[in-house]
Amino acid sequence: MWNKLEQINKRYEDIISEMSKPEVVSDHTVVMKLAKEKASLDEIVGLYGEYKATIKGIEDTRLLQDDKSDPEIAALAKQELHELEEKRDRLQEQMKFALLPKDPNDDRNVILEIRAGTGGDEAAIFGADLFKMYTRYAQSKRWGVDIISVSEGAGGGYKEVIAEVKGKGAFSRFKYERGVHRVQRVPVTEASGRIHTSTATVAVLPEVDDVEVEIKPEDLRTDIFHSGGAGGQNVNKVATAVRLTHIPTGIVVVCQDERSQLQNRIKAMNVLKARLYEMEQQKQEAEMTSMRRSQVGSGERAEKVRTYNFPQDRLTDHRIGLTLHNLPKILSGDLDELVDSLATDEQARLLQEQVA
Repeated sequence: MWNKLEQINKRYEDIISEMSKPEVVSDHTVVMKLAKEKASLDEIVGLYGEYKATIKGIEDTRLLQDDKSDPEIAALAKQELHELEEKRDRLQEQMKFALLPKDPNDDRNVILEIRAGTGGDEAAIFGADLFKMYTRYAQSKRWGVDIISVSEGAGGGYKEVIAEVKGKGAFSRFKYERGVHRVQRVPVTEASGRIHTSTATVAVLPEVDDVEVEIKPEDLRTDIFHSGGAGGQNVNKVATAVRLTHIPTGIVVVCQDERSQLQNRIKAMNVLKARLYEMEQQKQEAEMTSMRRSQVGSGERAEKVRTYNFPQDRLTDHRIGLTLHNLPKILSGDLDELVDSLATDEQARLLQEQVA
């Protein structure tokens, strides 16, 4: 670990030196690349610097503790030494976790897709409940949420809703939500009071840059049509809705939420790029069968990840065996305890693999 830390520290110093060179300063692309790499190392370099300072403090304090000429100073040094040793151990643990492989998508914006599963109208209503939960959670983090497209259910709720969540670190928190979510409750339309089980699927895709996903003009078909549903008097007067079809893969994306054709096209392109990026990730992971499949783009959305049981006011995350209560609070967007538990479990597994 110490050799790795020294290498990282050396690379950090090299980056700072590179960024001060005139030929680099004048190249915006290189500066951005170096700045991004530097930012990814800030935490571990800071911890290592604090660790080395703590080790130096321990060495100096031990000398004071061994000084027999002043018993009072020696007693104070003994107490301080205990605190410094605790800090050293704490920093060692923090550095172990900081050295774990980082998900390259963690800082990205998110394309969030929620679709009603089994359960008819109740599944669509549950899909809308999930979307409200995620919207409120994003708002608590001061992240923006822009709806890309919505398909409403006949009995209310959403058959499908696609949205963009904008904010640094959005993917690092939302990525644990991908999968099949199950709800057990008595629908408002159920006269006999029977408990129904319904599902909704959640897909979480990292938004990607143009440089990462190249879409050739000849591979793209664009159709413009009139928007439907709510949206004002101009909805059916001006053709603003956009349908993009990626011919090689057959992926189709529709966006009609914005009044501007240009804005709809931009949003649709973001979704298309995210889906192509995820498809490429899945392809690469399929070729690495000897390695543990990561949660990012691993196709886990076909698995039941969580159950929301209303009669017992209980949420169960089946991946880590976690049970929480107070569903109204959770559905109001209070997800940090849940997400923190999932993140901690992933870190523990990564650390175990690294040790092995």
